[in-house]
Amino acid sequence: MKKTARAHTNIALVKYWGKADEELIIPMNGSVSLTLDHFYTDTTVEFDPALTEDIFCLDGKQKHDPKVAKFMNLVRNLAKKETFARIDSINHVPTAAGLASSASAYAALALSATSAAGLNLTRKDLSRLARRGSGSATRSIFGGFVEWHKGTDDLTSFAEPIEEETDWEICMIAIVINGHEKKISSRHGMQQVVKTSPYYHEWVKTAEEDLKLVKQAIKNRDFSLLGEVSEASAMKMHALNMSAKPHFSYFMPESILAMQKIEELRSQNIPCYYTMDAGPNVKVICEKQNVAFIIDELSKLFAKENLLVANPGPGARLI
Repeated sequence: MKKTARAHTNIALVKYWGKADEELIIPMNGSVSLTLDHFYTDTTVEFDPALTEDIFCLDGKQKHDPKVAKFMNLVRNLAKKETFARIDSINHVPTAAGLASSASAYAALALSATSAAGLNLTRKDLSRLARRGSGSATRSIFGGFVEWHKGTDDLTSFAEPIEEETDWEICMIAIVINGHEKKISSRHGMQQVVKTSPYYHEWVKTAEEDLKLVKQAIKNRDFSLLGEVSEASAMKMHALNMSAKPHFSYFMPESILAMQKIEELRSQNIPCYYTMDAGPNVKVICEKQNVAFIIDELSKLFAKENLLVANPGPGARLI
C-alpha cells in the first residue's frame, strides 16, 4: 500500500501548445521531447483506510490541490477502491517555472499511486494516465527521445519512446533566470491562445511538419536540423502568446540576453540552439563536446550556479 517512484522532467523539442479536449488533455498537435537526468520528482503514495481525504505534501509542506485529488480519484476508479492516501512529493526542479516540474510530478504520481493501489499498468497505460494530470507528463514515463501521439480520445493519446537508450551525446544547459512560479499558468496560456490567436491554425499545421523533421534528425543524427527545428518551434509557440488577446509573454530581459548570446556563439561556428517553455528560463541544446566552452561563455552573463547541465535521462521507475 506504499510505493515511491521517481520521474524526470522532459523538454519538448517540438512543442505542444493547446488542447483539443480540456478534460482529457488531448493535444491539438503531436510533440517530441527529450527526458533529462538533472531534474526529477520523487513521490511516495501510501493508502490508509483511516484517512477521510487525501493528504498532499509538496517539498515538506501540506497543500490543498484539487488537481491532485482529482487525479487520485482516477487511480481509485481504476483500482476499484475508495481508500484515501498520503502523498509526499519532493521536486528536484523549480516548481511551475517553465522547467517541466508538472511533467515529472504527474509521471511520478501515476506510477507510485497505481503501484501502491496494487495495479500493474503497462507503460503505455501509465502514459495515458499521467496525461490526465499534465499533458507533458505523458512523455516523462519514458526516457530519452519521446513522441506524444496526439490521438483523438483517451485511448489513442499517449507517448512512446523514439530512442530511449540513446548514445547521441546531446545535452541541454538550463539557464535558470527565474525559479519562481510563473504568473500565467501553461493551462491558462494555452486556452487564451487557442481561443484568440489568429495564427493558431498555422501553428497546428507547421507543428506536424516539425515533428516529422525532428524524428528524421534523431534517426540521422543531424544535430543542425534538430536544433533549427527545435528553436523555431519554441519561437512560434511564444509568438502565439504575443498574438493572443490579451497578449502575454513569458520572456524576461535576461531571456532575450541568453538567446542573443546563443545566436552569437552560433555565428562563431559553435553549434548550439535554444528552446523555451512556459516560463523565462532558456534551455540550450548542444553536443557534449561543446558544453564546457558554452558554459564559460554563458558565465560572462549569468551566475555559474544558474547554469545546469542535463543529459538524456531515464523513464519513470519505482525506487
